[in-house]
Order: sequence, then C-alpha cells, then structure tokens
Amino acid sequence: MCKTWQTNFNGTGVRVNAICPGLIETGMTKTIFEGARARGNEARSVSFNPTGRYGHPEEIAAMALFLVSDEASYVTPSLSRRWWLDLDLPFVMRR
Repeated sequence: MCKTWQTNFNGTGVRVNAICPGLIETGMTKTIFEGARARGNEARSVSFNPTGRYGHPEEIAAMALFLVSDEASYVTPSLSRRWWLDLDLPFVMRR
C-alpha cells in the first residue's frame, strides 16, 4: 500500500512510509509480557524477532522522528513481511 501511495504522490514532495514494529513492551501489552515471563516462554517469544528482543516505545518514536525528518528524504517504502506485498511495482489484485 505504501509503495502505491508513494507512486501516486511522486514529485509532490509528499513522502510515504510505514513503521511495522513487532511486539512492543508497553502498558498496553503488559499482561502479555507478564504471562510469557510467568510461563517461562519469554525466550521463545523473542526467538521470532531477528534482534532477539522486544522493542521499546522510544525506539519506535525515534524511527518516526527520523522518517519525518529531511535526513530520510531518500527513504522509500520497500519492506514488507509478506512476499506478495513486497513487489517492486504498484499492482491491482484481480480475480
């Protein structure tokens, strides 16, 4: 979706990107983290993340600040967790 939007806004000065974090440890996810720790599943839960740890809100905020800054003027949407969404060109799904 971001690639399509970026293509539509190309040349207008509008930049489009998305932040797609994994599980972030916040007050909202507190029960998830506490439950995993109580069951001893915390290490298993982090094994799905390449960094081997959970994220923190400050890290997501720093990424957002970077993306809206002029230092990110060359950053374009290109990452996706699903291969069928990670195509080089905008597309329309047809039946």
